[in-house]
Amino acid sequence: MTTGSLFDSEPTPVQTAKPNSNAPLAERRRPRTLAEYAGQQHLVGPEGVLRRYLAGGRLPSIILWGPPGVGKTTLAHLLADELKQPFVALSAINAGVKDVRDVIEKAKSRPGTVLFIDEIHRFSKSQQDALLGAVERGVVTLIGATTENPSFEVIPALLSRAQVYVLEPLSKEVLTGLVDKALTEDEILQRKKVRVAEYNALLTISGGDARKLLNLLEIVVEASPADVKTGETVITDALVQELAQQHLARYDKGGEMHYDVISAFIKSIRGSDPNAALYWLAVMLEGGEDVKFIARRLLILASEDIGNANPNALMLAQSCFQAVTVIGLPESDIILGQTVVYLATSVKSNASYKGIREARALVREQGVQSVPIPLRNAPTRLMKQLGYGQQYQYSHNYEGNFAPQEFLPEALSGTRFYDPGHNASEQKLRERLRQWWGAKYEY
Repeated sequence: MTTGSLFDSEPTPVQTAKPNSNAPLAERRRPRTLAEYAGQQHLVGPEGVLRRYLAGGRLPSIILWGPPGVGKTTLAHLLADELKQPFVALSAINAGVKDVRDVIEKAKSRPGTVLFIDEIHRFSKSQQDALLGAVERGVVTLIGATTENPSFEVIPALLSRAQVYVLEPLSKEVLTGLVDKALTEDEILQRKKVRVAEYNALLTISGGDARKLLNLLEIVVEASPADVKTGETVITDALVQELAQQHLARYDKGGEMHYDVISAFIKSIRGSDPNAALYWLAVMLEGGEDVKFIARRLLILASEDIGNANPNALMLAQSCFQAVTVIGLPESDIILGQTVVYLATSVKSNASYKGIREARALVREQGVQSVPIPLRNAPTRLMKQLGYGQQYQYSHNYEGNFAPQEFLPEALSGTRFYDPGHNASEQKLRERLRQWWGAKYEY
């Protein structure tokens, strides 16, 4: 479905109209210019990549990837407005191949048309295929928005024709700024005397989603009576928590509770509670959640939270993902249920997860150290003359297929990133490492 009046004689700016005073607060506070846009300075700040495109008067096809409520849809509108280009929007939830082809046909007579597709990850392969030619020929400039990793959900041919830009979660400073500005600038809220004494509950319950945050703020202000003496409404964490329990919507796979429920689901499995995990799984399935999204999260959990304490967990999670991809609903609930129970009741370890995080943090902090000379490749005569690879000890030439030698850069010698967990499987790994390396890594 397309937005109205987009193919009239002159393109109509999408964001400049004043929002209806009866609209929800989040809609009333939607930015109408890039100057009002909050966050994502790496993209739209003075040195941002999208700002540079705008300065050049053109925009490539792009995919905006980020969590709900960080401004993907708004940014798409504003980019088109900034370039004064015709804008048409489709939602992947209710648009089909015919809608895509209709837009492309009309765009042939309207050069520079920006086609925005919300939740592009929900487009089927055939729907995405229908876009390829128009994007490649420049008939339309595509802006896709997704909460899912485009590497998994956007076909390679389309992905190769678009730039992917990641929208970051909004910082605490940005979110509190949105609250403060809404209270002082919104034509309805500014009539009331409201003071925010505590922000934590507003930020926690909204989960970084600006839309959810502003709508929650509106609920709290409307439902809270002003103090009789001062006429002031004071927002506290306790007040927000009480009112949120009464008003928050049911699970919505399109956004509102999507990340809250998946968070509860993952934490229940990590906490070894199969009953809670099955409940949150049921909530997602009844809400129409994509089974592949659930299965992907199980893949991540199997490695992050179970790891080498039970290597079979990752294999089962991988089998689960493949099975639900082939089978789909309704029968996929059986496979997901089996996998969830297995993972929830498995021994747990995050040792490998912590190890790679610590190693990457060290690389970011200290930069890349030089590779030890014995470990270097020597494809040329000069490299051989410099001694590259000459002192390397080929492990299979030694007893037990092991030879003690230095594999880390000299400055990091003895640094331990992997600390085996306290479970039977990893205790065996600890003993083996101690036997090999003695006191070097203090295993």
